[in-house]
Amino acid sequence: MDEIDRTLIGLLLEDATQSYAALGKAVGLSSGAAHERVRKLRERGVIRRTTIEVDQDALGRTVTAYVLVDGAAWMGETAGPLAAIPAVEEAHVIAGPASLLVKVRTSSTKELQDVLRQIFEVDGVTGTQTIVVLETFFERTLK
Repeated sequence: MDEIDRTLIGLLLEDATQSYAALGKAVGLSSGAAHERVRKLRERGVIRRTTIEVDQDALGRTVTAYVLVDGAAWMGETAGPLAAIPAVEEAHVIAGPASLLVKVRTSSTKELQDVLRQIFEVDGVTGTQTIVVLETFFERTLK
């Protein structure tokens, strides 16, 4: 991957709806050459998907929490059940005070409490510790 590929990725992170003509112009390539570069990035798995960024507050999902999940055994089997909980946005195996770190977004603390019950019911989960976000200064996708 060269500097042109990195620039194309950065441009697509800013606005994935840009035309190949605009992308090409920004990096000094024709629209066809820019299209080919992006196609190859997708083919190699560098670009995994194209999506949109949504204002969670506008959707009513105003409560963000991070949940440390403890387990009695290896937590790899929990991925499926956690992914089945719609409010769970991310789940990471971690080193530290717990086995997993889970990011949750809900519309209320009551809904958060329901999600925490669902997480605790997953086989292998022995405990949780929850950190509720009071304010978010920024979120970013690294380029």
